Amino acid sequence: MNLPNKTIAFIGAGNMGEALIRGLLATQTVTPEQIIATDVRADRLEFLQQTYRIRVSASVPAADIMIVAVKPQQMSAALTAANAARETLIISIAAGVTTARIERELGGRPRVVRVMPNTPALVGAGAAGLAGGAFASEDDLATTETILGAVGIAVRVPESLMDAVTALSGSGPAYVFHVAEAMIEAGVAVGLSAEVARQLTIQTIVGAGKLLAESGDAPAVLRQKVTSPGGTTAAALKVMADRQLVETFRAAITAATERGRELAGS
Repeated sequence: MNLPNKTIAFIGAGNMGEALIRGLLATQTVTPEQIIATDVRADRLEFLQQTYRIRVSASVPAADIMIVAVKPQQMSAALTAANAARETLIISIAAGVTTARIERELGGRPRVVRVMPNTPALVGAGAAGLAGGAFASEDDLATTETILGAVGIAVRVPESLMDAVTALSGSGPAYVFHVAEAMIEAGVAVGLSAEVARQLTIQTIVGAGKLLAESGDAPAVLRQKVTSPGGTTAAALKVMADRQLVETFRAAITAATERGRELAGS
């Protein structure tokens, strides 16, 4: 699906905004002429204009779709500056900002979709959750899925579960990076050089993820295929079980979910 007759304005053009711009152009979902970016940094706008040949503006322009890609504490100012018509679709990627708050601050019956992306969108491999506000239509959700599909996958969830999405996939890359750090350190501890440990760890994570995505097998099945009774993998997994790895992840994601709720209410 492309969006041939839609203009998209980015309010905030940081890393995530740029990732979406790059993905939309790479997939030919839109043309450069359909994208307008605004940001408080003039040098940032100049870079985006020169790199992607999009339009830029010092103020928030009118558009069919507005992607609000600012920090949560900047949301009110961004909405105040927004030149949003009644028919404008507002897509927010600000963590913890509810659709109800955006609807209240804009007034009327704005069409709002809330999105929680993650940083692998920077390399076209993102995972995002999305939830529609009170006045968002099925077409609005489909349009948002098309935009997010340019940089990965998107799944619909009730807005009440967006904090859980944030905890699992929004924060999730940090968990994987932490595991990678631990694997590299452990590899060095058993005698590998830091560079060899780094290369093997990165490719193992990339390869395991690809196998998980493409094999069609459940994680447990793939784990069992690697684990011979009494073998090296079994020895490692026993240590992880004894040290309650699963329970640790459950507690960590629960803590992140609860913190997200606290931030949304603050």
